[in-house]
Amino acid sequence: MKKLMAVLTTGFLALSVTAEAGSKCNGTATTSRWVGRHLLTTAIAKPAAKDIVDTAAGAGSFKTLVAAVKAAGLVETLKGEGPFTVFAPTDEAFAKLPKGTLESLLKPENKAQLQAILTYHVVAGKVMAADVVKIKGAMTVQGQQIDVAVKDGKVTVDAANVVKTDIACSNGVIHVIDSVMLPADKDIVDTAVAAGSFKTLAAALTAAGLVDTLKGEGPFTVFAPTDAAFAKLPAGTVESLLLPENKEKLIAILTYHVVSGKVLASEVVKLKSAKTVNGKDAAIKVSGQGVMVNAAKVVATDIEASNGVIHVIDSVILP
Repeated sequence: MKKLMAVLTTGFLALSVTAEAGSKCNGTATTSRWVGRHLLTTAIAKPAAKDIVDTAAGAGSFKTLVAAVKAAGLVETLKGEGPFTVFAPTDEAFAKLPKGTLESLLKPENKAQLQAILTYHVVAGKVMAADVVKIKGAMTVQGQQIDVAVKDGKVTVDAANVVKTDIACSNGVIHVIDSVMLPADKDIVDTAVAAGSFKTLAAALTAAGLVDTLKGEGPFTVFAPTDAAFAKLPAGTVESLLLPENKEKLIAILTYHVVSGKVLASEVVKLKSAKTVNGKDAAIKVSGQGVMVNAAKVVATDIEASNGVIHVIDSVILP
């Protein structure tokens, strides 16, 4: 009897019994089986997630975006290691653009402009929805910042509504938006002129011969006094500064409002002073009343331009 039991036991343990285990850890599943007295577990690799380009192409609702990425020569970039966060406009989002805009952007001669627009929709790193709602802005691969706002449970990026989030890709994540976002395409001077509240500043830049400088590559950060700010100066001051014989003095004042490089508001508030193009430092103070640059209050921030950023101040600062 003992010998029979031993034979039966040995025979039973020699059988292979297979069990499937649905583990999702590290993107794998496991299969386990008994071999003799030993349980062997083997990892089976699950198919990897598709990259951002292939995910968008497979979705079916980003045909225009995929075509634009190809025309811009960005396919290999967005199929790269990353990670990237892409705010992806749907086909309907592209359809909202003025008639003829898309067709124009897809032309070879407008490749640089198309690249600028597309990279304005890309943020380096993997930023999930839970993180997006905690920030007020994000620097894009294009170089300009997109503004993020959360209101009544809805998230907007610039003027686009986020309609779907956290589409996982092998090299990042996609959030879907309902409008195409456009980066600033005017330089600092043209942006100021278009605003309509910097006429005196524009006239002063012209008189000082600084227009071409501030239309240059930069980047520059300009603390821009409004027309109301210039009106605070003693009577006759502006008129005197605009005279040809006072050009050097005017240049000194205007360049005292300019900082080399692009310094966004989130960085300004961390500073105690900023070295101006004039060569002198401007003091920066943050309090419950707001941000002050010398005796001027910052009343608006992060007005993007193609070659820098404008922060609006309510007084003219003097070196």
